[in-house]
Order: sequence, then structure tokens, then C-alpha cells
Amino acid sequence: MTEKKSSTGNDKVEQLVAEARRSLEQREKTYRERALKLFPWICARCGREFSGRKLKDLTVHHKDHNHDNNPADGSNWELLCLYCHDNEHSRNAVAASYSELKPGDGQQSFSSHSPFAGLQDLLKNKK
Repeated sequence: MTEKKSSTGNDKVEQLVAEARRSLEQREKTYRERALKLFPWICARCGREFSGRKLKDLTVHHKDHNHDNNPADGSNWELLCLYCHDNEHSRNAVAASYSELKPGDGQQSFSSHSPFAGLQDLLKNKK
């Protein structure tokens, strides 16, 4: 009896996931089609031109990373090729991880050597 309940629960989850995917694809199709009408079929980063079958490699990038922000004038979009789009998102991920670290925050110095330790004394002695 527990198998029926779990399979029913799995069916509901699968249905929800499938519905969410369809919704996402529908939404993407809408703004992608609008972006392709608004902008030339050129990657905004590398300048590569796309047409025909290769047009599928041109993606819509949301400048503010909010996929629900889709103004009719396309001001939050830019067309990027798959490679530049991946690079854009990975750059932001790296920048975000570096911004979490601040110099001196809980970091230990791994070196005990201080190359300029006696510099002030040396400069005083030359005068």
C-alpha cells in the first residue's frame, strides 16, 4: 500500500516538474522571439553572426539576471552566443565568490617573511 502512495506522490511531482518546464519553455519562446525581432542576429560580445540552423546557438541574456524582467522594448536583453553566454554567467559567479572574501577578514598570513621589515631603518641610516 505504501508503494501506491509513493508512486502517486512521484506522479504529482513529475507532473509539477513537467508543467514548470512547459511554462518556462513557453515564456522563453515568447521573449526569445521578440528579442530576435528587435536585435540583429549578432552576438553582442564576440560579434559572430548567426542565421539559418545556427540561429539556435544565439541566446537571450538578461542583463540584470532576472528572467521575469522582460520589458517590451528589450532593454534588459542582449543576444549572446552559447559560449559568450556561458562566459558571462561564469564571470558573475566568480566575481560573487570573490566578493564574499574581503582582505584581512579571518585570513591568516601563510608567510612569516616580511620583505620590507628593515627598510625604514636602512633608509634612516643613508641620511
